[in-house]
Amino acid sequence: MRYAVFSDIHSNLQALEAVIAAYKEESIDRYICVGDIIGYAADPGFCIDEVSSRVEICVAGNHDQAALDLFPLRYFNPIAKEALLWTRRQLEDKHRLYLESLNLVYKNQDLTLVHGTLQRPQEFDYLFDEYSASESFRLLETRVGFIGHTHVAGIFIKDKKERIIYRQDESIELEENHHYLVNVGSVGQPRDGDPRAAYCIYDTEKNKIHLKRVGYDIASARNKIIQNRLPKFLGDRLIQAR
Repeated sequence: MRYAVFSDIHSNLQALEAVIAAYKEESIDRYICVGDIIGYAADPGFCIDEVSSRVEICVAGNHDQAALDLFPLRYFNPIAKEALLWTRRQLEDKHRLYLESLNLVYKNQDLTLVHGTLQRPQEFDYLFDEYSASESFRLLETRVGFIGHTHVAGIFIKDKKERIIYRQDESIELEENHHYLVNVGSVGQPRDGDPRAAYCIYDTEKNKIHLKRVGYDIASARNKIIQNRLPKFLGDRLIQAR
């Protein structure tokens, strides 16, 4: 099975379309999303339409829930809050129904999905370090788990001696008796200094995980943000990738 795993689209249709085009060259079997389809950028409805028509499994992110008033706006900074209030006004009933259908955690025989952490999925904590990774590893019941939320791609590895290692390799081969928490990065708003859209492929037959990047039309995505009178910072951030 070759899984396409991606996260944090954040209403950036240009980035999402570039990632989907890249996946079409990769012989993908199933598409999976780790949340935050919306928020920040200017195409929430189109991004939900694309995800709902293509993705088999998607979990909820904090922006997805906040757009439905299921997660409090007080947890967002003023710019993110302004974008969410704007996003709420753009959504149609079909978009709200799709977001309402998303669970916080998903698990099958190959993988686990959660937007933030397994220990408190409803709180959308950030999994940044070995301590927070160790808490989620305790609850991970599959060999591999996929997360998002930080907008920084990387892989936490728990080896057979219970040591936790962090790597940002583009590709890794899974080892026996190891467990993995993979942050797939952000499609629509990377924050690691690389403005290209991030995405991931998990190949269960070859036991490999690939963290990939693809360029997209950032200028168009930025212009849409400005034209819709969203905070200019959100457009500039796409260029800076911070």
